[in-house]
Amino acid sequence: MLVRLVLLGIVVLLLLWGLHWLRRTPARQVAAALRRVLLYGGIALLVVLVLTGRLNPLFAALAAAVPAVVRVVNLLRVLPMVQQVLRSLGLAGMGGAAAAGGGQASSIRTRFLDMSLDHLTGRMDGLVRDGPLSGRRLSELPLADLMALLALCRTQDQQSATLLEAYLDRERGDAWRDQDLGREAGAGGGGPHATPGRMGRSEALSVLGLAEGATDEEVRAAHRRLMQRFHPDRGGSDYLAAMINEAKRVLLRD
Repeated sequence: MLVRLVLLGIVVLLLLWGLHWLRRTPARQVAAALRRVLLYGGIALLVVLVLTGRLNPLFAALAAAVPAVVRVVNLLRVLPMVQQVLRSLGLAGMGGAAAAGGGQASSIRTRFLDMSLDHLTGRMDGLVRDGPLSGRRLSELPLADLMALLALCRTQDQQSATLLEAYLDRERGDAWRDQDLGREAGAGGGGPHATPGRMGRSEALSVLGLAEGATDEEVRAAHRRLMQRFHPDRGGSDYLAAMINEAKRVLLRD
């Protein structure tokens, strides 16, 4: 009886941890993790079947597993919706306090970009402010246009280039780097790890998604919430983390 209770407790803890991880991790990273689990799990199962001489039942199992695979693929497509449902059920309080006050989005403006950071989903998007693609949203642009914009930013505004690299890392994964032929030639100035310039109070409020009059506690809560989303270890970047830290410093200093 005691063993069953212990096993049940472990299962419950694993379930709670899984829900917490699903809520806090961007959908793209969750989907990538599930794909890796399925891939390595399939390889391990195949090795076991080969070693035990049970390959024949595998083919029958594959036919039976097709509907399950289809369901998993559909689940990956609705992960953002699942995460939103978990938040609406109040699971957002697990592992960290919910933000008190403040908005649900931040914005960072450079010469070429007006970037928005969604606090709930962790998604980034931006509006091009200057150049041939002015008025277009980053999410609507093909990768070739994004790379052309990146090359332009590198020659004329390193802060915009660094911010666009952070967007590409978070929203396009590592695939864009295969087409990044001008990184060394065009990365003048601060390079890929450039730090943000001098920040005023209004810009700091915009970065943290706060309104004028925000309290010190609201500043700390917004900073904590954003760092949980955009820390380099969570798929963010050094530049975004530096912007968020600088915004907190400016507001608490004032």
